[in-house]
Amino acid sequence: MMGKTLSLYLMGRFARSFAAVFGTICLLIFIVDFVEMLRRAGDIPGITPAYIALITLLRVPSIAEQTLPFSILGGAMIAFLNLSRRLELVVARAAGISVWQILTPPVALTLALGIFCVTLYSPLAAIFKSQADQMETGMFGRNLATRDTSLWIRQRSLDGQAIIRAEQSGEAGSLLSNVTAYVFLPDGSFLERIEATSARLQPGFWILDQARILALGEEPKPVETYLLATNLTLEQVTQSFVAPVAVPFWRLPDVVQQMQSAGLDSTGYRLRYLSLLALPLLLVSMVLIAACFSLRLFRFGGITRMVTGGILAGFVLYVIGKLMGDLGSAGMLNAPAAAWSPAIAGTLLGIYMLLNQEDG
Repeated sequence: MMGKTLSLYLMGRFARSFAAVFGTICLLIFIVDFVEMLRRAGDIPGITPAYIALITLLRVPSIAEQTLPFSILGGAMIAFLNLSRRLELVVARAAGISVWQILTPPVALTLALGIFCVTLYSPLAAIFKSQADQMETGMFGRNLATRDTSLWIRQRSLDGQAIIRAEQSGEAGSLLSNVTAYVFLPDGSFLERIEATSARLQPGFWILDQARILALGEEPKPVETYLLATNLTLEQVTQSFVAPVAVPFWRLPDVVQQMQSAGLDSTGYRLRYLSLLALPLLLVSMVLIAACFSLRLFRFGGITRMVTGGILAGFVLYVIGKLMGDLGSAGMLNAPAAAWSPAIAGTLLGIYMLLNQEDG
């Protein structure tokens, strides 16, 4: 068995390498975002660089969260290559320590880091991003929750179901423009179509102004105001305008349940929740992939090729994860498969490659 001193040493080397890579990425994100924010806010009076820096600083954790797998991959490769260059891996292997024992401390630390990111870092990053969005809204004097593209809402009520389409929406979805509502009876049969210039959400109903009712076999009937019953609340509609990445991890299950009960699409929030649950395993897969391309002894040469191969392998896994996420968001793949398949595939691939390299 590997001693405690060596385990702590390997863990410390990996932690320092990861901290250096992740810190460098965070610094680059801050500089780029700060310069871009300065450019956008240059003509706004009363806005100081310190205020812009605060907004940027609040946005950095959420953006940097997306780079965690690459930070783990880069930190692990740097740590393993340094151990190989200084012949520390040679000494450890000569003492009878297997590659699996060498990988145990970094993998354990990565699992702990993944759990920390899911339970604490990600919720704090979501809160900071929400605060930054509010400050940005006040700075630019516009509502970031306004959508100029068409919006679809499916709702249920005691009177039946309705599908609402709006050309534009504002005030976090409580005010709709150029509205078309398709109303169905509780048994699912079509009742009527309502066209209105605007719709405003009130407790228990929508107020459709300047409406026109079109029913089968009847002449179009214009009305000044039409009341459409709904079970949606302002909080539920507003929540649908919040990006899944801006919702804290601990609130995601409740948000998914509320949106499903209201008949709203919760796929993005469910996929975000499952992706966060799979994050620790995904980070472990990055450590295993890094080990496949970094444990070769320096005297054998080919270091540049190994580093390039490791980076490409990590990038391919990232692209596969994004593709799976897009398929899951589009409903072409169920959420658990879309969230967990990249992590499981990366882990199995890393184990397989290490078994071939070390055990034949």
